[in-house]
Amino acid sequence: MTDSDAHFDRVPPAVPAAHLVWEALVDVAPREDLGAGPAGHRFIVPITGGSFRGVAGYEGFRGTVLPGGADRQLVRPDGCKELDALYEMKLEDGGIITVRNSVVIDETREGPRYAMSRITLTVPQGPWQGLNKRLFIGTLQSARPEREAVIIRGWCVDSAPA
Repeated sequence: MTDSDAHFDRVPPAVPAAHLVWEALVDVAPREDLGAGPAGHRFIVPITGGSFRGVAGYEGFRGTVLPGGADRQLVRPDGCKELDALYEMKLEDGGIITVRNSVVIDETREGPRYAMSRITLTVPQGPWQGLNKRLFIGTLQSARPEREAVIIRGWCVDSAPA
């Protein structure tokens, strides 16, 4: 047994857990082709609006998705997509949250589409400022054909109770 093994055995892993905080319906315009680049084919998808709501325990966390953001997409040579979305959400009380959503989509595998992300929030001072201190993961699903939009769900990552 090495010294490292002893440390691994002595300190149990902190198992991550996640709970849903919000859901957003983000309206998008048609994807625009930006051409090939050194890492793959590039696209941009303008964000045109939408809405969001907090789930149980976050009922006051709600408002609109502001137009003007965009989702930059890269289709890699291996077929996976990398998305980098930057946009703002306006709370009903007027506060503006900046959202950066970095997504990996893999539709090359068997089974359901893999679409997971890391979400970074910049929340103004006020009742929701504690969200600045948390790590969020996200899921991404299409709202088509009913609406030209995507559904994004933000999950706060915590340590599971021992």
